[in-house]
Amino acid sequence: MKVVFIGPVYPYRGGIAHFTTALATAAVKAGHEIEVISFKRQYPKFLYPGKSDRDPSVDALSVPAKFLLDPLYPWTWEQARKDIIRFEPDLVVFQWWTTFWAPAFGALARGLTRAGIKSIFLIHNVFPHETRPWDQPLVKVALSATDSFITLSESQRQLVSNLFPRAKVECTPIPAYQLSTDTKTDPAEAKSRLGIPPERKVALFFGIVRPYKGLRLLVEAAGMLKRQGNPVHLLIAGEFWEDAEEYRKLIRAEEIEGWVTIDNRYIPNEEVPLFFSAADVFVAPYVGGTQSAAVKLAMGFGVGVVASEILGEGQVNFPENALRIFSPIDAESLAQTLSSWTKSPTHTVSNYPDNSWDNLIGILRENCAPISL
Repeated sequence: MKVVFIGPVYPYRGGIAHFTTALATAAVKAGHEIEVISFKRQYPKFLYPGKSDRDPSVDALSVPAKFLLDPLYPWTWEQARKDIIRFEPDLVVFQWWTTFWAPAFGALARGLTRAGIKSIFLIHNVFPHETRPWDQPLVKVALSATDSFITLSESQRQLVSNLFPRAKVECTPIPAYQLSTDTKTDPAEAKSRLGIPPERKVALFFGIVRPYKGLRLLVEAAGMLKRQGNPVHLLIAGEFWEDAEEYRKLIRAEEIEGWVTIDNRYIPNEEVPLFFSAADVFVAPYVGGTQSAAVKLAMGFGVGVVASEILGEGQVNFPENALRIFSPIDAESLAQTLSSWTKSPTHTVSNYPDNSWDNLIGILRENCAPISL
């Protein structure tokens, strides 16, 4: 199979870049010939809420790529189309997570269809987490350019099927990430390095802090547990895309200042093992969204997970008791679930069995039927 992957890769940072890189790497390991097309520019600076969209990691996850596309310059879309046609792929895979790229991706996919090259959209989220009035028409502009989709959660599969009833839509979970899992350190040592007393139970929240991820619920739940005499130490690692001071006020109001460690920055790859080594449990208290790569990162490190029902019901391949779901989605339910976990620790293993990368490559291979012009 010859396949082109379109999406962000290093030096861009974040979950989509890691996913694109891991998927391309898995395809190469499976014996396929690939090309990766990425971006000259991902977003204009004024539209990106973080400090930078570049990955500061010394231990970078990278894959050879051609940086051709700019979202605002249509001539770069044409350059990419010509490059892809020269490669003569069996399939082109677009990563879809934001409507900002709708005009470029829609135009490029239609141009490839006219050339007899099949495209498939791999859907992380049909709509952005914080939706705007123009997202609906932009989704139609881009996603109507093909009739083949892969989603990473059942809710997104249903949404795509509702929007495009005649489309072929397949669903597979996000595979487990093996990001430096071989460098996991002793938990007590990791806690000590992070300034946390080694005897404390640590609940890790990892990743960009955004409203839909439910960090507020976790802080409130930690306050409840402390008042009940069963405290956990919160380790919050990730860049805040909200006002961090509002969370600090909530932490003070809950009287858990001494039970919270905040590292407000993008965590480079080489430091990721330290945080997951210190974690006794990973918490994903999402109040919105569709799936979480951070959950699969915890899975790769063998850390047990407590998740809201939004995320938990779509998870697969977890050993018994390694995943606990709280419902309803409120602080009291989360506190009860964490309390139950601390009394009977969540099962962890060195590596969770997960062959989902192979499964995903298999789905791509099945979608390589030629287009009839």
